Amino acid sequence: MEILALGIAWYFVFVVSTVCHEASHALLAKIGGDLTAFHGGQVTLNPKPHIQREPMGMVVIPWVIYAMTALGGGHGWMVGWASTPYDPKWAVMYPRRAATMALAGPVSNLLLALLAALAIRLGIAGGILVQPDTYSFAHVVIGADGGVAQGLAVLLSIFFTLNLVLFLFNLLPFPPLDGSGLFGFFLNEYQMARLNQFFHSPGASLIGILIAWKIFPVIFWPTFEFALTLLYPGLVLKG
Repeated sequence: MEILALGIAWYFVFVVSTVCHEASHALLAKIGGDLTAFHGGQVTLNPKPHIQREPMGMVVIPWVIYAMTALGGGHGWMVGWASTPYDPKWAVMYPRRAATMALAGPVSNLLLALLAALAIRLGIAGGILVQPDTYSFAHVVIGADGGVAQGLAVLLSIFFTLNLVLFLFNLLPFPPLDGSGLFGFFLNEYQMARLNQFFHSPGASLIGILIAWKIFPVIFWPTFEFALTLLYPGLVLKG
């Protein structure tokens, strides 16, 4: 039952975080003049249209990964994917607007991580939560007296870590991640069109994901430790 309860917590946070990410993309695209996602129903925090668009990435794969990691003797965790449709011609015509759309998703995850950090600090100040002795994805803070407080601690811990993961991972400059769209801030229409041709070539997304997955741990763990020292001033982590 404990594994299932933790899985439900992970899935709740995953859905909320992913929906906020994709809805932010869709909203900024609409503001920038591309109504593709708006007409597709993606400018919403309702998870239904996002799940309908990517059922494998939003439902099947997250639970498969959680089962593999939790039942394999390690700490269960959950990842997946979703997507927001946009007009490629619009992205080429307005590279800076497209770059802003790309940035909106990771920024929404950063804001969720910051809100989780604020809630953790308020919970500690109110005596509901306590700083732990050891840290993991679902163990950034613990409840002062178990029960509801511990459930809140688990949710806030996952919100903090998962959104930090989504923020950093999606900023990597490889297709199909959002970071590959940020070149639009620095390139003109012609240069961005040529780059998009390369990014959309056969196999580019697969290669991009493989490279990103390989280098991400090198980036994430130092950032996670740094984030913990900001959350808990004076914290010294043992190597």
